[in-house]
Amino acid sequence: MTIDAFSFLGQSLFGYGQTPHELRARMDAADIQQVVVCPVKPRGYHLGPSNDAIAEAVALHPEFVGLARVDPNLEADALTELDRAALTLGLRGLFLHPWEETFRISSPRVDPLLVRCAELSLPVLVATGYPWLSEAAQIGDLARRFPSVTIIMTHGGQINISGLGQADAMETLRRYPNVCMETSGVYRQDFLQDVAMEIGAERVLFGSNSPLMDPRLEVARARWADLPASSKELILGGNAQRIFKLDSSALPS
Repeated sequence: MTIDAFSFLGQSLFGYGQTPHELRARMDAADIQQVVVCPVKPRGYHLGPSNDAIAEAVALHPEFVGLARVDPNLEADALTELDRAALTLGLRGLFLHPWEETFRISSPRVDPLLVRCAELSLPVLVATGYPWLSEAAQIGDLARRFPSVTIIMTHGGQINISGLGQADAMETLRRYPNVCMETSGVYRQDFLQDVAMEIGAERVLFGSNSPLMDPRLEVARARWADLPASSKELILGGNAQRIFKLDSSALPS
């Protein structure tokens, strides 16, 4: 079974977006059976309704796995929304986007959210690689402070197409066993393979970043990887199943 560990649902303030029907079609085209869906930042700026929309989509589509999104700049209100999203809406983790919400992932204002994620055993998916805001070394600082929280770096921990961020991403993965990486947009196939072989395949999750990237290409990178079949099974779904506590028997036949 293939599980996409990173996609968006809804219509974003920044122009991108997709409906559940469109996402479902993209999954079918890429032979993806389950997908982790994150809220977009809506035109109204308030993330609560976006979390509601994710929960509604998950209720209608058992193949969707919903994450909550909050803005740490809102401090206590962000913590309240995280509790509502996890405990009332039943969302399975926290998604943070330092670029779109404009905060540093290593900032102390993020700490109360990570404390709560530790208490609730929620994984944290972070939009990673944005200069000054969510570089891999900053993820490492957060992971050091919260060793019991699983933190997933999107885009292999870097979005610098020169590859200069790969050294920091690899070092962060080496130092902090609670950090994993998601694969979307990583153009260096050798980097994906090196992480799986040197750090461990259990630390890598396939994700598409749909609709911003094409799931057909993104999943092909994982399927083409020069790795043992057992490693590719972890990357393509096993790790997401473990981290997000998914029950494959709940999928529609």
